[in-house]
Amino acid sequence: MYQFLSGLSVIEASSFIASPSAGLYCAQMGADVIRVDQIGGGPDFHRWPVTDGGDSLYWENLNRAKRSVALDLGSEEGRAILRELVRATGQFITNFPADGFLSHERLAQRRPDLVTVRVMGWADGSPALDYTVNNAVGYPMMTGPGPEPVNHVLPTWDLLSGAYAAFALLAAMRRREQTGQGGEVRIPLSDVAIGTAANLGGIAEVLYNGANRERLGNSVYGLFGRDFVTADGMRTMIVVVTPRQWRNLLDVLGLATEVARIEQARGTSFATDDGARFTHRDALYPLFERAIAMRDHADLAAAFDANGIVHSPYRTMLDAANDPRLVADNPIFSAFAANPSGVAYPAAGAFATVPDAERQPAQAAPRNGEHTEQVLAEVLGLPSGAIGDLIDRGIAARSGG
Repeated sequence: MYQFLSGLSVIEASSFIASPSAGLYCAQMGADVIRVDQIGGGPDFHRWPVTDGGDSLYWENLNRAKRSVALDLGSEEGRAILRELVRATGQFITNFPADGFLSHERLAQRRPDLVTVRVMGWADGSPALDYTVNNAVGYPMMTGPGPEPVNHVLPTWDLLSGAYAAFALLAAMRRREQTGQGGEVRIPLSDVAIGTAANLGGIAEVLYNGANRERLGNSVYGLFGRDFVTADGMRTMIVVVTPRQWRNLLDVLGLATEVARIEQARGTSFATDDGARFTHRDALYPLFERAIAMRDHADLAAAFDANGIVHSPYRTMLDAANDPRLVADNPIFSAFAANPSGVAYPAAGAFATVPDAERQPAQAAPRNGEHTEQVLAEVLGLPSGAIGDLIDRGIAARSGG
């Protein structure tokens, strides 16, 4: 964590991945992010993976460093308190419907400079999830060998939308500083997905060619990159992106002479042309398959590392979790035992490393309602008697009650 956003308070009313991750990124940079949920937890409060006790490891890691307020959002009184919290702080992140009780128009009636960032499914308000948006833009028809679609398990569009929402919040606040104007910024997953495809040239590509890209399995489009199996059965990915890496790869594998014959026979040069290596992969791949299949992985990895060749064996996430370079010795992680679930494990903090700023350790996720009394007193100025009355009547709740 860093304190770049200290002094900034943000109300978050959200669930699942995209909207909570936007709040998480703000909290990791020092913002006071106050997550408001239904008493007992929202629809993502027990989302898998869960412990044997039913605690969501997913929830407690997407909500680290935040404060938690629990309200009865099914009651008008609970909804009114949430709206007052939003107006009091002036910054709001949500994925609630645009035309519901948390519409920006309604919230801004008494706070015209309010900045609202709303994560959505489709731009017209229709619901969508990462996995349905991914299908809509065509990526499952580009992965795997075909002909069946292959879904990936990483919620890419949720994560990109969350990061974009955090950026959009700060951009809208910058406009407010300059002009005094608030406003709503809507971040539809569908637009993040199709816009990203366009930014990568995908829309231009298929319209220019009038056809979809061929299915490539584990090969990298437009580069020399693919998985190969070593003599001891290790499957490893090798990717070449610079002329120096290509030169060194040929040297390490002793393939310079054979590759030169292919270049002469096909009237091309692979020295500096990524596209040529990709186009002639039918001739190149068999050479590399044979050469790599004659070497053990440890031997190859040492030679690749010494020559700046980009590679990685295929591993499980359990392997990655036990890799000191990725986790135990990585400063973004803190050894953490004070989790609501009671399970001890390394917790991730800010992904950014700022050499001239002191990194602070990751913080715990809150328990549902842990900060209800504190926030209602600090942000809304409610006296203890009024807060107690709200709790007694079930409009608000503290942790464990």
